[in-house]
This record gives sequence, C-alpha cells and structure tokens, in this order.
Amino acid sequence: MSGHSKWSTIKHKKAANDAKRSAIFNKLAKAITIEARQGGGDPGTNYTLRTLIEKAKGLNMPKDKIEMAAKKGTGELKDGTLLEELTIEGFGPGGVALLIKAITDNRNRTVSEIKHLMDRHGAKFTGENSVRWMFKQELRENEEGHKITEWIPQNTVKLSEEDTKKLENLYEALDDDDDIQEVYSNEE
Repeated sequence: MSGHSKWSTIKHKKAANDAKRSAIFNKLAKAITIEARQGGGDPGTNYTLRTLIEKAKGLNMPKDKIEMAAKKGTGELKDGTLLEELTIEGFGPGGVALLIKAITDNRNRTVSEIKHLMDRHGAKFTGENSVRWMFKQELRENEEGHKITEWIPQNTVKLSEEDTKKLENLYEALDDDDDIQEVYSNEE
C-alpha cells in the first residue's frame, strides 16, 4: 500500500513505467547491436539498422545508448559480451507452431529459460527446422512505413477458447523475458 503520501503513489507508478521502458530499451539495444554487426554500423547503407534507430528515437531512447549499441555491434566498443541471435522453434497449446526470435549473450541460459517457459505453459520445444518450414519470410511495411522482415505462416490453426487463453499466457511470459525479441505463430 502506498499509504497517504502522494509521493509514494507517484514513486510506485514511476518505478513500474521505468521498468517497462528499460525492458523495451534493452531489447532495442540488442537488436541494434546484432544488426550493426551483420549489416554494418552505417545507418545510411544499412536500412534495417536505420529503421531500428528511428524506432528507438521514436520511443525516446537516449542517443548515447543507441550509439553505444551500434558501436558494440561494429566492434568499436569492446566490453567482453558477444551477442548472438537465436531462433527457437516449438509447438504451443492446440498444436500452434511457434517461432521465437531471441538475442542473448548466453545461448544456454536463454534456451533453458525458454524451454522452462514453454513447459510451464503447455508448449513443446522442438529441434531446428521442425517449425520454420511452416513459415516464409517476407519484407513488409509496418505502421510507420518502415520495411521490416516478418515470418508469415503458410497455413493457420484455429484454437479453442481454452487453448487461446493458454497461448496468451505463454505470449505474456515470453514477452517478459528480456532476451526474446519476437514471437511468431500460425494461430488463426
């Protein structure tokens, strides 16, 4: 309880908002680092990096954090951590195919955490290319008009109301993990 102090109420709300912003900034920083490593650190020639930087600026991410993430990806900034991009595949409640994109500095920890989350929410972890063939990669425009790459399902699965709730709970749990960037499914 916050008691009778107005500052106490504000402090609790601010802490919750700051935690959400921090999680979003960390996910964007990891994505910027990976993209700078793969496509180069110049936003003028790397379109995906430019899109990520514009998205970060749109969310009021500090400029120094954006620059540091890009420098980390190009190797200009060496702090000992090497980020790696993972695609984890599995089946969710009701047989829904799941593609989970993650960026991590510790592959074993992230895979273990995702396996645990999937087990807790009635999903099954599968091997590589067991689900990916059900999706195709496409270049699309998002709401801001930026081109992004997405995994589009070849076919969809209709779920019962119970399975839909289980899947939503799984999405929420996966979204709370800082390493997970995107979750794609073939849910109808």
